[in-house]
Amino acid sequence: MSKAQIERVEKLIASKPVFVASKSYCPYCAASKRTLAELDADAYVLELDTLEDGDEIQSALLSITGQRTVPNIFIGGKHIGGNSDLQALKSKGELKKAISSAKI
Repeated sequence: MSKAQIERVEKLIASKPVFVASKSYCPYCAASKRTLAELDADAYVLELDTLEDGDEIQSALLSITGQRTVPNIFIGGKHIGGNSDLQALKSKGELKKAISSAKI
Protein backbone atom coordinates (compact mmCIF):
# COMPACT_ATOMS: atom_id res chain seq x y z
CA MET A 1 0.00 0.00 0.00
CA SER A 2 1.34 3.36 -1.00
CA LYS A 3 1.02 6.89 0.25
CA ALA A 4 -0.93 7.63 -2.95
CA GLN A 5 -3.43 4.90 -2.04
CA ILE A 6 -3.93 6.42 1.44
CA GLU A 7 -4.45 9.86 -0.11
CA ARG A 8 -6.97 8.41 -2.60
CA VAL A 9 -8.97 6.80 0.22
CA GLU A 10 -8.79 9.98 2.33
CA LYS A 11 -10.16 11.98 -0.64
CA LEU A 12 -13.06 9.55 -1.04
CA ILE A 13 -13.86 9.74 2.67
CA ALA A 14 -13.79 13.55 2.59
CA SER A 15 -15.88 13.87 -0.58
CA LYS A 16 -18.74 11.48 0.29
CA PRO A 17 -21.39 12.25 2.93
CA VAL A 18 -21.40 8.57 3.95
CA PHE A 19 -18.53 6.26 3.00
CA VAL A 20 -18.63 2.53 3.70
CA ALA A 21 -15.86 0.04 3.05
CA SER A 22 -17.65 -3.30 2.83
CA LYS A 23 -17.37 -6.86 1.61
CA SER A 24 -20.26 -8.31 -0.36
CA TYR A 25 -20.48 -11.52 1.71
CA CYS A 26 -20.22 -9.90 5.16
CA PRO A 27 -23.42 -10.07 7.28
CA TYR A 28 -22.34 -7.07 9.41
CA CYS A 29 -21.80 -5.04 6.25
CA ALA A 30 -25.25 -6.06 5.00
CA ALA A 31 -26.80 -4.93 8.30
CA SER A 32 -25.03 -1.56 8.09
CA LYS A 33 -26.04 -1.01 4.46
CA ARG A 34 -29.65 -1.91 5.34
CA THR A 35 -29.68 0.56 8.25
CA LEU A 36 -28.24 3.32 6.08
CA ALA A 37 -30.75 2.58 3.29
CA GLU A 38 -33.66 2.76 5.77
CA LEU A 39 -32.53 6.30 6.62
CA ASP A 40 -32.11 7.26 2.94
CA ALA A 41 -28.41 7.88 3.48
CA ASP A 42 -26.50 8.70 0.32
CA ALA A 43 -23.95 6.00 1.12
CA TYR A 44 -20.96 5.46 -1.14
CA VAL A 45 -20.11 1.79 -0.71
CA LEU A 46 -16.89 0.13 -1.83
CA GLU A 47 -17.17 -3.66 -1.94
CA LEU A 48 -13.52 -4.43 -1.26
CA ASP A 49 -13.79 -8.10 -2.23
CA THR A 50 -14.89 -7.13 -5.76
CA LEU A 51 -12.11 -4.60 -6.40
CA GLU A 52 -8.70 -5.43 -7.80
CA ASP A 53 -7.09 -3.12 -5.25
CA GLY A 54 -9.48 -3.98 -2.39
CA ASP A 55 -6.68 -5.33 -0.17
CA GLU A 56 -4.68 -2.13 -0.65
CA ILE A 57 -7.74 -0.02 0.18
CA GLN A 58 -8.31 -2.10 3.33
CA SER A 59 -4.66 -1.60 4.31
CA ALA A 60 -4.99 2.15 3.70
CA LEU A 61 -8.08 2.21 5.94
CA LEU A 62 -6.11 0.35 8.62
CA SER A 63 -3.43 3.07 8.43
CA ILE A 64 -6.04 5.83 8.62
CA THR A 65 -8.29 4.38 11.34
CA GLY A 66 -6.48 1.53 13.06
CA GLN A 67 -9.47 -0.66 12.11
CA ARG A 68 -8.88 -3.67 9.86
CA THR A 69 -12.42 -5.05 9.87
CA VAL A 70 -15.40 -4.21 7.69
CA PRO A 71 -17.70 -2.47 7.58
CA ASN A 72 -15.55 0.59 8.07
CA ILE A 73 -17.94 3.53 8.14
CA PHE A 74 -17.45 7.29 7.88
CA ILE A 75 -20.15 9.94 8.13
CA GLY A 76 -19.28 13.50 7.17
CA GLY A 77 -15.62 12.53 6.98
CA LYS A 78 -15.68 11.34 10.61
CA HIS A 79 -14.80 7.73 11.39
CA ILE A 80 -17.80 6.01 12.97
CA GLY A 81 -16.35 2.50 13.22
CA GLY A 82 -18.13 -0.73 12.35
CA ASN A 83 -21.68 -2.07 12.39
CA SER A 84 -22.02 -2.16 16.20
CA ASP A 85 -20.94 1.50 16.35
CA LEU A 86 -23.46 2.43 13.65
CA GLN A 87 -26.27 0.54 15.41
CA ALA A 88 -25.34 2.21 18.72
CA LEU A 89 -25.70 5.64 17.08
CA LYS A 90 -29.08 4.57 15.72
CA SER A 91 -30.21 3.32 19.17
CA LYS A 92 -29.23 6.65 20.75
CA GLY A 93 -31.23 8.48 18.07
CA GLU A 94 -28.10 10.21 16.75
CA LEU A 95 -27.64 8.48 13.40
CA LYS A 96 -30.30 10.30 11.38
CA LYS A 97 -29.00 13.68 12.59
CA ALA A 98 -25.39 12.72 11.74
CA ILE A 99 -26.43 11.67 8.24
CA SER A 100 -28.44 14.83 7.58
CA SER A 101 -25.67 17.10 8.77
CA ALA A 102 -23.19 15.22 6.56
CA LYS A 103 -24.97 16.00 3.29
CA ILE A 104 -22.59 17.83 0.98
